[in-house]
Amino acid sequence: MTTKLYYESAYLTHFEASIIKVDTDELGDYLVLNQTAFYTTGGGQPCDRGLLDDVKITLVEEVEGEIRHYVQSPLLVTGQAVHGQIDWSRRLDHMQQHAGQHILSAAFAELFGYQTVGFHLGTDEVTIDLEVPLLTIEEAEKAVRYANEIIQENRAIEVRWVSEEEANRYPLRKALSVKGDIRLVIIPEFDYNGCGGTHPKQTLEVQGLSITGWEKQRNNIRISFLCGNRVFKQFARHNQILQQLSQTLNAQYIKLPEKASSLIMKQKELDKELEQLKGDLLKYEAIKLLDSCEVVSNQSRLFIRFEDRSIKELQQLAKDVVEENDQAVVFFVSETAEKT
Repeated sequence: MTTKLYYESAYLTHFEASIIKVDTDELGDYLVLNQTAFYTTGGGQPCDRGLLDDVKITLVEEVEGEIRHYVQSPLLVTGQAVHGQIDWSRRLDHMQQHAGQHILSAAFAELFGYQTVGFHLGTDEVTIDLEVPLLTIEEAEKAVRYANEIIQENRAIEVRWVSEEEANRYPLRKALSVKGDIRLVIIPEFDYNGCGGTHPKQTLEVQGLSITGWEKQRNNIRISFLCGNRVFKQFARHNQILQQLSQTLNAQYIKLPEKASSLIMKQKELDKELEQLKGDLLKYEAIKLLDSCEVVSNQSRLFIRFEDRSIKELQQLAKDVVEENDQAVVFFVSETAEKT
């Protein structure tokens, strides 16, 4: 069995190990080590990436009790000693997002009794599914404020290994899904939760949390949010967009909503004027068509093929013709030219 060094320290980025197995499965070539600091995919958290010597580790999965390190090419052999290096920026990001999820889920549970029933840590965003059919803006804002208060208080994040009997003595946020030795991640007097993920030692390392939106998913609400460095990156992107809009619209960023509303109103007025002009042109066209059409037994007949005219436009044109001459027979065809 491989020793999981990431449980000894989530901050461990370099380690020494020996290869005890080299093999291939449907996911590709993989190695099994006697010990590893590479976190495996699980519990909603993606795996670590990095290097074993100079070989890239692209995926780490626990399969049939083995921790398999998938490599781009099988350059290593059984019995070989290797030096492992974790991609720290990826690890830290996952630690911030996962700890932030615990804090946000606990905030919703404490404030409103809303339980988290799903969690996904993605490359661009993190989501939790709340077991509730509706979420208000006021509830979301209150939960975010509370979560950020917990983060700024720099509370300890503790990890404890306990038995099932011992675990039942804690006010766990949700029922445990594993048996035997249980790993609890605890923020004292706030959150008690069974978890196998990597977490920082203090809440302040999460830095901050921001909800980016939510949507209904069947009977639940799915919330998207960001933590840590992702919040700062989002702020930088939004600030850049605001600066570009301010320059384009020649308005201070604080007046952008007012400027946008004004532009939308003007655009609606222009669209209305344009539709009126189009209507006038169609009426004029209808008169001209009647002036030049074939007349049989005092009945005007218009059989015309048009190119690249919309059905809606031709329907209005036909209506205008009939309004001018209710005895007219109208047959319009619209053809769209083929483009090469």
